[in-house]
Amino acid sequence: MRRSAMTWMDSGGPVTSELTLLVLRLGFLLLLWLFVFAIVYALRSDLFGQRVRKLQPTSDAASPVVSPAANGGGSTGAGSPVGAASGAAAAPLFAAHAPVSAASAAEPNALAPNFGRETATAGAAQRLVITSGAKAGAEFPLGRDEITIGRSSDSAIVIRDDYTSTHHARLMLWNDQWMLQDLDSTNGTFLDGVRVAVPTPIPLNTPVKIGSTSFELRR
Repeated sequence: MRRSAMTWMDSGGPVTSELTLLVLRLGFLLLLWLFVFAIVYALRSDLFGQRVRKLQPTSDAASPVVSPAANGGGSTGAGSPVGAASGAAAAPLFAAHAPVSAASAAEPNALAPNFGRETATAGAAQRLVITSGAKAGAEFPLGRDEITIGRSSDSAIVIRDDYTSTHHARLMLWNDQWMLQDLDSTNGTFLDGVRVAVPTPIPLNTPVKIGSTSFELRR
């Protein structure tokens, strides 16, 4: 019996078992790290999404300043395009909702803050003016590109407060009219005190409220 046990130990039985256990542990750790990296990648894509161009506020003493990324597609100035992404890239998401027309605004369940007012068109609206909030007084020139608003650093206009979502809302041109679209935010987007449920035309000089910040589109 003693001789058999010695023969089994000499054959490497315990050493083989420890080596197998070590390999299993390393394999488990590798799978665990791969799972963690997959979660981090998914969260990063959800939180930050596609990189966009940022708007820079204008000043009374100087011409509007546009970030270098925004200068790649056109010239700077009061009439230069600024915003988040090209209209072609944004069209599929925006097309999923039908814009509210003046006729549908008369329905009981439709938003109607713009009924009877002058709509902010590409020619009429020249600037976005923040009227309340942390950036009150800031002005942003309007071009023809969409403008994303939210807490994410990739937003064209970054608003960080407890009531603003990562990707909260966006403004974009539809048939030469500026439209407001809520991006499934937690606390909602309000146009003249009415919560926006579908893409809605924005009238000139009408308050839009996102979190604790309000702004208007003006000439």
